[in-house]
Amino acid sequence: MAGGLVFFTGFPGFIGRRVVASLLTADPEIRVAALVEERLAGEARAVAEQLDEQRIEIVAGDIGERRLGLSNDDYERLAAETTVAYHLAAAYDLAVPAHVAQRVNVEGTGHVLDLCRRCERLERLNYVSTAYVAGLRRGVVYEHELALGQQFPNHYASTKFQAELWVQSAMDKVPTTIYRPAIVVGDSRTGETQKFDGPYYLLRVISQMVRSNVAIPQFGRSSAPFNVVPVDFVVDALAAGAADNDAVGETLHLVDPEPTSAYEVMRLLSREYAGREPTVRIPAGLVAGSLRLGPVRELFGGAPSEGIRYLNHPARFDTRRAEAVLGRKGLHCPPLREYVGAMVRFFREHENDEALRPKQAP
Repeated sequence: MAGGLVFFTGFPGFIGRRVVASLLTADPEIRVAALVEERLAGEARAVAEQLDEQRIEIVAGDIGERRLGLSNDDYERLAAETTVAYHLAAAYDLAVPAHVAQRVNVEGTGHVLDLCRRCERLERLNYVSTAYVAGLRRGVVYEHELALGQQFPNHYASTKFQAELWVQSAMDKVPTTIYRPAIVVGDSRTGETQKFDGPYYLLRVISQMVRSNVAIPQFGRSSAPFNVVPVDFVVDALAAGAADNDAVGETLHLVDPEPTSAYEVMRLLSREYAGREPTVRIPAGLVAGSLRLGPVRELFGGAPSEGIRYLNHPARFDTRRAEAVLGRKGLHCPPLREYVGAMVRFFREHENDEALRPKQAP
């Protein structure tokens, strides 16, 4: 695609702003219409000004409303001009309430699909799902699989599953590529991230133990792969998939094909941050149960108990379709050991920054 209008949700989020920057750099003729909630419009305009305010239009709306909460004129203009769509917006909090997750993740995706069906010039919808639509499945999960009777640990995963079902059912009318990233962490080069969630909760525990001069706990299982990917890999993979005509109709796992075990993740983080390894073994079930207690939850930096399932769940994600597409661009996910230093350095420099602490779901 050269030139044209990109309809985009998920701006100015951490991944979204990077994807938009990548789009603008790759094509000097492209324009972006970013659908943004009114409460985020000011921040979105500030980020757009940093990137290229002449080519980024901030459109105030709401994916949870029919016709995206837009005026008839704006909706019809987007339908007439959009050539490519990116749908990244979602309620990502693992502890998100059911009604919020349903409205944003499921109904929001349906409303984006409604727009895409009306787009006269649409070449592609790039839809960002999650590897955790696999729910509590064990063993190997393949990219072509989705509904296999799995259960889910939280409303985030179950509603992203519902949303992906909807996207897949519309593929005959909306040309789509689905991307399923694993847990996204900071940039592999700079360590920069937008919030300290996921494995950063483990760093918070290590930090607290170091300050208190007590033993660092180990609650990761050696048999459980803990799949994390750096944000720059996800952005590059989205760019590669969106530019590949053979990726239309494909579902791509954006994961580490050889993930580090949960046990080794704790060791890597502890060695990098504290210069020593964990020495006290704590059962994962005990940790998850204890996170329901305020003081323990605070020790973990506000970690939701739902997150422990991701640390110790024995599932592996097959990547043969993603490797076929990304391999044509020479793109591969780096292993955690190659960028854990950058990740920990950024955490050390910003661990007391309140702006990087995860916000609780409404």
